[in-house]
Amino acid sequence: MADEAVCIETPTKFARYVVADGTGIAKGTILKISADPNTAAASAGADIFAGIATEEKVASDGKTQIGTAIDGVWDIKCAGSAVTLGHLIALSGANLIRDSVEADFPLGAVFGKALETGSASEVIRVRLGLN
Repeated sequence: MADEAVCIETPTKFARYVVADGTGIAKGTILKISADPNTAAASAGADIFAGIATEEKVASDGKTQIGTAIDGVWDIKCAGSAVTLGHLIALSGANLIRDSVEADFPLGAVFGKALETGSASEVIRVRLGLN
């Protein structure tokens, strides 16, 4: 995968999710909630945030759980549009973010706040929260 999130301020809140054994997940990958019960996978679009992988998951290694960070400050890449300082953010693709819109709130898709303004494809600081 590409554009993994990079930790700037160490997280203090974590969650564990079930993942597919045959799937590889790089450290720093933004994960989405993908199924019941408590299952996550790499985000690929406007998904519901699960956490950021805090460990590497090698494909077919026998492991079916992964640790994720759900707070902290991270460098994350903006999608194809600008992100505004102070705006709440949502997922917009594989390891990409965008400004949230009203429709994201009832879906639970809002997961952090932009600490910088960023243009399309720029990496900015994001404080995770709201999960």
